[in-house]
Amino acid sequence: MTHATIPPMLHHRRAARSGRPLHPLASVLAALVLVVAACGTSAPSASPGSIAPSAPPVASPVPSPSASAASTPVVDPAGLYRTIEDQVVAIRGLQPKATVSPTVLDDAGIKKLINDSFRKDNPPQLMAANERILKALGLLPADASLTDLYISLLSSQVAGLYSPDDKKLYVVSKSGGLGATEKVTFSHEFTHALQDQNFDIGLLRLDEIGQGDRSFARLALVEGDATLVMSQWEIQNLTQAELGEILSAAGDDESLKILLAMPPILRESLLFPYTMGLGFVQGMQGQGGWDAVNEAFAKPPDSTEQILHPDKYFAREAPVPVAFPKTLASGLGAGWKVGLEDSFGEFQMQIWLKQNTTVPAATAIDAAAGWGGDRIAVLDGPNGAWAVAFKTVWDSNADAAAFETVATPIVGKLADPAGLVPGAGGRERWVLVASDQDVLQTLAATLGLAS
Repeated sequence: MTHATIPPMLHHRRAARSGRPLHPLASVLAALVLVVAACGTSAPSASPGSIAPSAPPVASPVPSPSASAASTPVVDPAGLYRTIEDQVVAIRGLQPKATVSPTVLDDAGIKKLINDSFRKDNPPQLMAANERILKALGLLPADASLTDLYISLLSSQVAGLYSPDDKKLYVVSKSGGLGATEKVTFSHEFTHALQDQNFDIGLLRLDEIGQGDRSFARLALVEGDATLVMSQWEIQNLTQAELGEILSAAGDDESLKILLAMPPILRESLLFPYTMGLGFVQGMQGQGGWDAVNEAFAKPPDSTEQILHPDKYFAREAPVPVAFPKTLASGLGAGWKVGLEDSFGEFQMQIWLKQNTTVPAATAIDAAAGWGGDRIAVLDGPNGAWAVAFKTVWDSNADAAAFETVATPIVGKLADPAGLVPGAGGRERWVLVASDQDVLQTLAATLGLAS
C-alpha cells in the first residue's frame, strides 16, 4: 500500500479494482498509499508482554513548499534514496529483489494520478452501490457524492504510493525538493516494495469481491508494518530540525480541514490501517521480532475484529460464516437483482453504532465488540426501487441484545423505511432498509422475518 492519506472504503484492488461496499478507499488506487495523517506517526515503545493498539496519530497535512524547501538541499537524490533503502533494509531485515526508482510528483501530478486511477478502477455502478449502502445506514449525507468525496480526500491527503500492479513508487513533493517529509514517505513506500518482493502482496487477495472486512484487516497488516518501519526509520535517521519540520507542517491546515470535514466513515476508515495496523504489528513485533511479522504475511488476519483484538488473531477466531438465501432478489419480484454483497466487520460496526449519541462512544464500541460475523447486500429493483439487507450474527445472545439496544435508536432515525428484527435463534439480528414501506415488508417476508 502506499504512504498516503486515504480512507479505506473502496477496495485495495491490487489496491483498487474490485470493490467492497464498505471500504471504498482501501482499493482506490490499486496501490499502497501513505496517508498524510500517518506521516507524523512515531512508534511508542512496545512492551514485549502486551499487544495493544497505539493511540491514533495526530494528523499532519502535506507540508507547504516552504517547509520542504527549508530542509538541507539534496545534491544527489538518487544517492540519498539508496541510503534510505539501505537503512530500511537494516531495520526491516527484508532484502530487495529488484530495483525500485521513485517518481516525484508535484501537487498537480498526484491529483491527476489519483483522479485517473480512481475513475478507472472504480466504475460508476460500484460507487453507486457503495453510496446506496452508506446512505441507507445514515453514514453519508443524502446529497453527498461518494466519488467526489473520495477524490477530494485522496487528492488532499496522499503523500506517496507504491503500486503492486506495475511496481512503481511515487513520492509527492510540492516544492520539487527532497525534504524531511519526502524522505519519511519514501521509507514507508520502499517498505511496501520490500513486502511485495518478498511476500507478493497479491497473495493477500486484497481485491477479492465480497471480502471487504477481510481485505481491510489485511490492509492493516501491510500498512501497520510499513508505518512501524517508517516510524523507526524516522527516529533513527532524522535530525531534530527535520523532525520539527514535519511537525510544523501541521501549520498548513488545508488538508487537515478537508480530512476533518469528511463523514466519520471515511475519515476513520482512512486512518484505521495506519493507527490500528501499527498497534497490531507493533505488538507482534515486540513479542516475536520481525520473524513474527513475516509469519503474519503467510497467515494473515481474516477480520478487523482480529486487528482490534489481537488475541483473537492468535487464537485464529474466524468470523462466523453468514450467507443470504439464493432467493434474496427473486423473492422481491421480477426485475430485482443484487447490486453488491459484502461484509461490514467490527470496525465499521463501531463507526455505525457511534451514531447513537445518546450513549457514550465507549458503549457503542463495547456493543460492536460482540460481533461474530455479518453480510450486507444492496438490491436494485424496477423504477428506482431498492433495498438493503444487513444480517449480523453475534458471539452470544447477550451480545446480540446489546447490539440491538444501541442500534435501535439509529435505525429509528434513518431517512428511509427501516427496521431492526431478530433472526433465527438468539444471536441473529437483521437491519432492513428500503425505498418504501411495501418493499421493506416484502423483503422481510422473503427473508422469513415476522415483521
